[in-house]
Amino acid sequence: MSTASMAVERVLDLAQFCSGKGWLPATSGNLSAKIEQDPLLFAITRSGADKQRLSEVDVLLVDRDMVVQNSQTFKPSAETTVHIALYEKLACGSIVHVHTVFNNLISEIFGDAGYIRMSGHELLKALGHWEEGASIDLPIVENFHDLNQLGDAVREAAREGVPGVLVRNHGIYAWGDTAETAKRHLEAFEFLFEYIFHLQQYRNRA
Repeated sequence: MSTASMAVERVLDLAQFCSGKGWLPATSGNLSAKIEQDPLLFAITRSGADKQRLSEVDVLLVDRDMVVQNSQTFKPSAETTVHIALYEKLACGSIVHVHTVFNNLISEIFGDAGYIRMSGHELLKALGHWEEGASIDLPIVENFHDLNQLGDAVREAAREGVPGVLVRNHGIYAWGDTAETAKRHLEAFEFLFEYIFHLQQYRNRA
């Protein structure tokens, strides 16, 4: 199997996992896996695809200039600009972007601060933080409708050691060296969002 074919398979696997969790409602979200870093080439879900019924024709091979290499019918996701920004800055291997109730709630609750601090939780180990008393600040950026501006904002906020950026009232971009790692990071973030939201509710009632 070619490197491109393997990247397409990884995107299909990510779509099956995320849609099974209910994290890709109403054709939302986008998923990608890198084929080459230089020159940049990656596989990404096409615009408007229902991720619950994704097939190989719905995964496009796209270069740095958003030129599709394997289709004259479909266009890549409008948010491909964000994926390009992250691949260029971090040289990661896969990126997942999903819209969930809890990541939207958390992005709004902590949006004015520009980040959410996650500390003292076992699941931080899944994000690569094994040290005692681990703590990370997950950046939150505004939801710019100009997608080049959104890509710039996510690029600026992204940093090593924190494999995600929240977009306010929109969703999360999470990444990893491989598709499996990106999936693990996403699953850890989504667990922590739900945990923090319910903890906030409990504390507010106490």
